[in-house]
Amino acid sequence: MAARKRASSVTDSAADDKPHKNPSSGEDFRLSPPKLGAILAISILLFLPYLYLLCFHYRVDNELKRSILINAGLSLVGFFVTLRMIPVAARYVLRRSMFGFDINKRGTPQGEIKVPESLGIVVGIVFLIVSIIFQYFNFTEDSIWLVEYNAALASICFMILLGFVDDVLDVPWRVKLVLPSFAALPLLMAYAGHTTIVIPKPLVSYIGLEVLDLGWMYKLYMGLLAVFCTNSINIHAGLNGLEIGQTVVIAAAILMHNAMQIGASADAEYQQAHAFSIYLTQPLMATSLALLAYNWYPSSVFVGDTYTVFAGMTMAVVGILGHFSETLLIFFLPQVLNFLLSLPQLAGIVKCPRHRLPRFDPSTGLLTGTKDGTLVNVYLRIFGRKSEKSLCIHLLVFQALACAFCFLLRHFLAGWYK
Repeated sequence: MAARKRASSVTDSAADDKPHKNPSSGEDFRLSPPKLGAILAISILLFLPYLYLLCFHYRVDNELKRSILINAGLSLVGFFVTLRMIPVAARYVLRRSMFGFDINKRGTPQGEIKVPESLGIVVGIVFLIVSIIFQYFNFTEDSIWLVEYNAALASICFMILLGFVDDVLDVPWRVKLVLPSFAALPLLMAYAGHTTIVIPKPLVSYIGLEVLDLGWMYKLYMGLLAVFCTNSINIHAGLNGLEIGQTVVIAAAILMHNAMQIGASADAEYQQAHAFSIYLTQPLMATSLALLAYNWYPSSVFVGDTYTVFAGMTMAVVGILGHFSETLLIFFLPQVLNFLLSLPQLAGIVKCPRHRLPRFDPSTGLLTGTKDGTLVNVYLRIFGRKSEKSLCIHLLVFQALACAFCFLLRHFLAGWYK
């Protein structure tokens, strides 16, 4: 759910009667330059703590560090390829009349500009290419991780396809809730890890077990986690840069968590599980930052459901295969809150409009919260009217604070809870 309104055939013909900056033919279309200054600042802010932990704070095995750095180098190449391919793809989607109008700028000249949609397909394709090429440098034919790695890529690829189908066909919400469970099937069928959970120490005396094997129920939980992560990114949206911004912040937290777990453990298999997570998170973050350069306020492209479901599935996959699904859910605290606020409307108890967006005042350029149950609207109702850019930054800071709270919680509960 992005802050856009798709044009019907009527609005297309009406728009074609007058000149505009980016015609649907795509021939004379030019994207605004990418906002590389903002991306550089965000990258430094998020990457430096991770690089410090990986390269200086902890003593990481040289072979493991080498594979992580190779993956980082390929991810950097993916960043520049994505940056180069987005303007090309934007022309193609415009030729197919895949564009929308920014609802949060309605009534202003910017609200009349046709914005290319579904550019998340570029990020998804480049991500898959980078991840597949990385296999050459890290996995051998008899590697025990290769099956799960390819199963993870199959699930992510499946979700990219379903997300793009959704952008083209506008799939109903009920169907969207089911699709991720099908996309997760390759991962669930290939999963060969443990299906046990560690019982919290305060509950051991009551349950009588320190470790509980859930069997098939654990795989059911993994499937539900994939469904939640995929849809939670999709419904916490509606502002320029919010969908990608929250993904980048969570991805940075995942990288730092993995680096901390690798550095604090001497178990080779445990380290490999967290390195596995890094191998998929670094390309996700790099390619997402390239798209954010065009999607940051004022957005010149829309990411579409293709990106949101792809990002959600990728983070669900790294949480499952990295064995830190509990931590991942705390990283997703704003998304959990947004889901709980949205539940009455999603369940049909309260009327749910197509676009649950704030109300934009073109005279002031400020957004006002509506009665719709989203974190965006609730934040505006509590803290007052804000500009779209300011509101997005506030929500991303809240996302970062939620991730910091997760690290703080793990620190204080370590040794007592588990």
